[in-house]
Amino acid sequence: MDDRTLRTARRTGALGTGSAVDGAFINDIEGHLLVEAARAEGRTAARHFACRMPWLTDTQRAEVERLYAEEHLSLTRHGWQHIARRSRELRGEYEETYRALRRRLLRTALCGIALAVVVVATGWAP
Repeated sequence: MDDRTLRTARRTGALGTGSAVDGAFINDIEGHLLVEAARAEGRTAARHFACRMPWLTDTQRAEVERLYAEEHLSLTRHGWQHIARRSRELRGEYEETYRALRRRLLRTALCGIALAVVVVATGWAP
């Protein structure tokens, strides 16, 4: 679905609320906002860095600022990718732990039910 179709669908209510497309749209907006904030942060840091070098010409200063801002954005993206990768790893670990706990609970419940059936079937009472 292209941007124009998506905007039209959202405006007319064709997507409804809480749809997967709606969530993806919000995630895209959030991603763009994060990248723009990182760029602005990089430009600010680059200006501060270049100010400590008063001997640079205006052209050199602009080049240093551009390179610094690019490197800042690259490092920020690398950090985000590392966080995303680690989040996926942790999610997998937690899901496996949850499945193991669920299996244990099911086994315990089945043993309890089996014990109750045996007690009732044999008429055993303490």
